[in-house]
Amino acid sequence: MAQEGFKRKLAAILSADVEGYSRLMDDDEEATVRTITSYRNAIADLVQQFRGRVVDTPGDNILTEFTSVVDAVNCAVEIQRDIAERNTELPYNRQMQFRIGVNLGDVIEEDGRIYGDGINIAARVESLSEAGGICISGRAYDQVENKLGLEYENLGEHQVKNITRPIRVYRVLSYPGAAAHRVVQAKEALGRKWRNIGLSAAVVVGIVVVLGVWQFYMRSPSIEPASVDKMALPLPDKPSIAVLAFDNLSGDPEQEYFSDGISEEIITSLSKTDKLFVIARNSTFTYKGKPVKVKQVAEELGVRYVLEGSVRKSEDRVRITAQLIDAISGHHLWAERYDRDIKDIFALQDEITMKIVTALQIKLTEGEQARVWAKKIKNLDVYLKQMEALSLWEKGTVESHMRHGQIAQEVIDMAPESYAGYLSLGWHYWYLAVSGKSPLESITKAFKLAQKAISLDESHASSHALLGCVYLMMRQYEKAIAAGKRSIELAPNGAMVHGNLGLTLSFAGKPDEAIEYLNKGIRLNPFPAYYYFVHLSRCYILKGQYEDALTTTKKALNRSPDALYSHNQLAIIYALLDRQEEAGAAVKKVLELAPNYSLERAKAWPFKNQADLKLIIDAMRKAGFPEGA
Repeated sequence: MAQEGFKRKLAAILSADVEGYSRLMDDDEEATVRTITSYRNAIADLVQQFRGRVVDTPGDNILTEFTSVVDAVNCAVEIQRDIAERNTELPYNRQMQFRIGVNLGDVIEEDGRIYGDGINIAARVESLSEAGGICISGRAYDQVENKLGLEYENLGEHQVKNITRPIRVYRVLSYPGAAAHRVVQAKEALGRKWRNIGLSAAVVVGIVVVLGVWQFYMRSPSIEPASVDKMALPLPDKPSIAVLAFDNLSGDPEQEYFSDGISEEIITSLSKTDKLFVIARNSTFTYKGKPVKVKQVAEELGVRYVLEGSVRKSEDRVRITAQLIDAISGHHLWAERYDRDIKDIFALQDEITMKIVTALQIKLTEGEQARVWAKKIKNLDVYLKQMEALSLWEKGTVESHMRHGQIAQEVIDMAPESYAGYLSLGWHYWYLAVSGKSPLESITKAFKLAQKAISLDESHASSHALLGCVYLMMRQYEKAIAAGKRSIELAPNGAMVHGNLGLTLSFAGKPDEAIEYLNKGIRLNPFPAYYYFVHLSRCYILKGQYEDALTTTKKALNRSPDALYSHNQLAIIYALLDRQEEAGAAVKKVLELAPNYSLERAKAWPFKNQADLKLIIDAMRKAGFPEGA
């Protein structure tokens, strides 16, 4: 029999506390007290709006009660939205983030206070939440699952302190929600507009738009689904994903390579398991800076899943948001926000990668785990330099390639124990060799650098790809093919390694095999660099399929209209098709781009079969190329 004055009831309990409260107090007690007092008042107002009441506020904790669990979860989402907006007005190190837990359970009420396991479970669920996040118990989830239009991640059962039976826990994915980083960008853009034009009516309208966008994304996390029927390419028979370039929210264009590097590292790590189909960086980065919809990305690249995110770097802190979207259902599989010291960036990249794999329900074998968690560059300064080098290589100009070589040497000087600098410098010398600049000396240096990179990290696919390309220039064809295949074993989703092996096979007299690998590389990189098509065109030439070669070469020219080797290939094909006038025009264009170009350069190409080389040389002579020295 219940004691007199006590009453039992079913209640929805919301428990919230401040992440890192002790640190904030230690840094500045008065400022922390002012902030938490202001935030408590804001939370109390929201609780009242959602028909709840604040029961207690001990220390940094806030305990509230609702008669409806739907109201409790709605209130939790609104609290996190409001707190996030208020935090934008504070310095980064003074921002205050709450963890929230919601439970539906039986409680005892006495004199306005409540007690019991229902409260204890809410507190334990709250402790499982991340800063700025919301977790709810299984009992709460059962009541709200289909009522709020939110998405949830099942975190499984947890054995928590002082509770006998394990409890189910779910993470609410409405905050941080879909495209939250876009809202931040919109607000920052609006802030810049304020400084330029003052508090005009346009600004007031802008505020309404920004808040409207925020409300839309926070309350409606689903997106417009992609259509399988409208996909430009058929869906692979394994989970397929495109990782978009993470938005740079630092306000500093010089930090662009840092945010690009985050995306690049995630793509590289995901590519190390053959249980996923991962689109290459070159294709996903074509959407960079554009207001593109997930639906469009999925349909154009032929993938089911899309990862998007943002990076805000400030001094020694970094904030990263990431959200993984099932484009076909239009739902989020998970969304996270990470606030870390910048020194933790490498562990964070691995954490995001593993979250994706888990969300896609990929069960990795022990060996695959080892590849996903392959050695990383440990020194942050080296990492930043390497990302800068990558950015320069992607530009593809003579000047950027020269600067790339300088940066690569700087990386070696900074971290001689790391494979990274040797790999970059090796590719630099390979580029010099194929460009005809001291080819023997350059390829010898590239060979030594490739071996050095592999000795420091045998698991890095690009090092083996480099070695394969060097062996090709040395006419050691079997070794070149073996190195290329090893690179694909290490990165089965690597578009670049498939393309490089295709290049090798095309010169090694195996055009059919080369076509297979090149097409796989293009499928992994639907917006490939021009040279994928140049290599593919070469295969068609060797097979006598000149019309196919012509069509393919025109694709290369569409990708890069002034690429020297594309025009060279075009001249060869027109000569083989007896279209002499067009062949001559193509030769003229080649000589405009490289006045000293002649048959001598082509004679150095590493064809294994002399008949293949003779076919090319004869066609170039017929097209009108000068003989040279």
